[in-house]
Amino acid sequence: MYLSFFGLNEKPFAITPDPRYLYLSERHAEALAHLLYGINEAGGFVQLTGEVGTGKTTIVRSLLAQTPKNAEIALILNPKMTAPEFLLTICEELGIGVPDSALGSLKDLVDILSEYLLRAHAAGHRVVLVVDEAQNLSPDVLEQVRLLTNLETNTQKLLQIILIGQPELRELLARTELRQLAQRITGRYHLNPLSHDETCAYVRHRLRVAGATTDIFAPQALNAVFRLSQGVPRVINVICDRALLGAYSLDRHRVTTSLVRNAAAEVFGQRFTPDWLPWAVTAAIALVLSGVTFAIWKAQTFHTRPPPAPATVAAAAPRADGAAAVPVALGRPSQPPAATQLAQLLTQHAGETDTDGAFGKLFGLWGAKYQPSGTDPCTQASSLGLACIAERGSFGQLRLYNHPAILLLHDGGGATHQVVLTALDDEQARLDLGGRQAVSLGELSRYWLGDFVMLWRPASSPVKAISSGMRGPQVRWLRQSLQHLHGVQGDAPVSDVFDAELAGEVREFQRQHQLVVDGIAGVQTQIALASAVAGSDAPLLSAADTNHGG
Repeated sequence: MYLSFFGLNEKPFAITPDPRYLYLSERHAEALAHLLYGINEAGGFVQLTGEVGTGKTTIVRSLLAQTPKNAEIALILNPKMTAPEFLLTICEELGIGVPDSALGSLKDLVDILSEYLLRAHAAGHRVVLVVDEAQNLSPDVLEQVRLLTNLETNTQKLLQIILIGQPELRELLARTELRQLAQRITGRYHLNPLSHDETCAYVRHRLRVAGATTDIFAPQALNAVFRLSQGVPRVINVICDRALLGAYSLDRHRVTTSLVRNAAAEVFGQRFTPDWLPWAVTAAIALVLSGVTFAIWKAQTFHTRPPPAPATVAAAAPRADGAAAVPVALGRPSQPPAATQLAQLLTQHAGETDTDGAFGKLFGLWGAKYQPSGTDPCTQASSLGLACIAERGSFGQLRLYNHPAILLLHDGGGATHQVVLTALDDEQARLDLGGRQAVSLGELSRYWLGDFVMLWRPASSPVKAISSGMRGPQVRWLRQSLQHLHGVQGDAPVSDVFDAELAGEVREFQRQHQLVVDGIAGVQTQIALASAVAGSDAPLLSAADTNHGG
C-alpha cells in the first residue's frame, strides 16, 4: 500500500525471514560464532538462549548456510515428543533407515544411531544435532540427549549437540536432576536484544535493502522505536511497519516520534507501557500475521532490439587490468526540470533512448567506442574487459554499485526508454537525455520501476563467486582490494589462498556495505568492492561514495 509513496520496492519490515535482509549485529555474529564452534569442535553441548523475537531462527538459518561440507546436520524444530520419537526423528533427519521392529525400542534405536555415527566418524564426517525450541524438551528426553553424548571413541564424541531455546531452557537445565547434563555443556551464549545504535542501524539497513534512498525515520523516531521495542527485532518490524502505514495515511514522507508511538499503541491494543511488553509480544505478532501482504519481486530483462523493449544483457566475461575511476560531477542546474518536463524530454529525445543510443553513451563514459547494429552490447563489453549486469533494484543499490547505468523508464504513453544515469546524490539524479539533465529522485521514481543495466570491470574472466578454499589471481585481487581499502599500500606479495582470515574480512566489508553477510565474494560483493577501490579511469556515480583507505 505505501511502497510507491516512499519509493520502496518491497515491504521492508515483513516478519518472514529473507536472507537479503539479514543484519548481523555484534551479538548475533558472536552467537553464530559460538554455534560454528560447536560444529567444528568436538565434545559436549553448546547452548544458545534468547528471548522471543531476538533472532534465534535467523541465527539457525545462517548456521545451516555456513556448515562445513563434512558436517551432517540433524535439525529438530519441535522437540515436544517422547524419547523414542525423538531418537526416531534424529534417524529420519540423518536419512537412517529404521526397521519397523525397532520403532518402539530405545535400545534398538540407540544401536542403529551408534552404528551410523561410527561409520560417519570413519568417513571423516561430523554429525551435529541442532534442537530448536529446546525449552520444550521433557526431562525424559533430556536424559536421553545426555546419554547420546556417551557415544564416543577414545578421542572424541561422535555426536555434537546444540540446544537453542528461550530463557526457560537455562532454568530447565539448572534443575538438580539434570546436573549431569548441565556439566557437559561446553559453551553457553545468551542472545540479548539489540542496543540503541544497533536498533537504528537495523531499521536503516532494512529500509535500504527495500529501496529507500533517504532516512524515512527521523532520529527521534528511531529513539522511540528502540524504547518501545526494547531492541527485540521482531517487535521492531511490527512497530515500523505500522508506523510507515500511519505516515502514508497522513501523507507524510517522514516518520516522526508521534507516529511511532501511535503505531505501538495500535499494535499492542492500548497505549504502550514498557512494563507489559514481554506479555504483549505474542499478541503483536498475531496481529501482523493476520494482515501481512507479500510484495512480489520479479526481475525484468532487457531484450535485444527495440522497440518496444530494450536490449537483453547476459553476463559478460571481463579481464582484470587494475582499472579505476573518474568521478562524474553531478552539479545542480539553476532550474531543474519540472515534474512534467521529464515526460516531455522522453518524448522529445525518444530517438536517443533506444538500445544503440543508450549503450553508445554508456560505453563512452568508460572511454570505449560502441559499434551500433553490430554484436550485442555485452559481447562488445566483454572484449573490452568489462561485464554487463542487469537487475531490478533501487537507488540504494545503484549507490552501492556506484557506476553509471542504463535505466529502463516507462512514460505515460506506454513506451519504454533506455536512459543513461550519469550521477546520483541524495536528492537528484543526472540523466544524459538531450544533454545532462538534473531530475529529482521523486520525479524519476514515477517513471523507473527499478530495472537497470550496468557495466563494471571485474577481476577476471569468467566472473564467478570467490569463496573459502579457492586460490588463484581472483583471490589475490580480492585480498589486495580489501587491503587497499584499509589503507595498506606496497608491492609485497600477498597470499592467493582464500583462508578464514580473508573470509572474515569479506564478511566485515559486506556488513559495512549492507550486503548479505556470508563471507563469499559473489557478483554483488565484487561490484561494490571494485567501485570502492576504483582508480581514475572508471566512471562513478558519486566520488563521495568511494572509500579509499578507510
